[in-house]
Amino acid sequence: MTTELLTAPAEADELPPVTYLDASSNGLELTPDEFDAIDDYDEEYEYELIHGVVIVNPIPLEGEVDPNEQLGFLLREHQQRHPRGKALDLTLAERYVFLPSGSRRKADRVIWAGLGRRPQPKTDIPTIVVEFVSASKRDQHRDYVIKRREYLALGVKEYWVIDRFRGEMSVFRTAEQVTIKRGESYAPPPLPGFVLPFDALMAIADRWRDLES
Repeated sequence: MTTELLTAPAEADELPPVTYLDASSNGLELTPDEFDAIDDYDEEYEYELIHGVVIVNPIPLEGEVDPNEQLGFLLREHQQRHPRGKALDLTLAERYVFLPSGSRRKADRVIWAGLGRRPQPKTDIPTIVVEFVSASKRDQHRDYVIKRREYLALGVKEYWVIDRFRGEMSVFRTAEQVTIKRGESYAPPPLPGFVLPFDALMAIADRWRDLES
């Protein structure tokens, strides 16, 4: 009687770890740890991790970046010069917001206020998150609806949507919405003494309209 040796089928080779992101990475499934470990990528795009799936988008246009940089300048000038400016702990552009689901949302600007120390970006919830709206309907829906829901649920005190196409800024809070139009300014309660001249941002965005038409 012959005894056959039974062997388990060979395990399929594991795929090599992902170490680089580019346009072809859209739809790739990664864990938050895998996504966070990647530091090599095509700089012509930006990357988010939403419910375990990599989302690839073009980098922002000049009409978004230029007024965003001006906003950063105004905030830092307030921090350094105003008697109550120290309430602003830090503001950074193009940073990830870490959501409880493990998702990583790339925000145009994040602002921490009232901590009295340098924030820990992965654990300290931003006080204010700012997005500059892109032209496509998909991006506008994401900025006005999806991100609004995610950020407020996270505990962000204010979510600003700056829309150069409508010429207005929407400030979302948990229980209310405020709209600022051209010719108006806004004094955010989390930043005592700071007044945002909305026209200053719109004037900068307007300089790029000819490239976006």
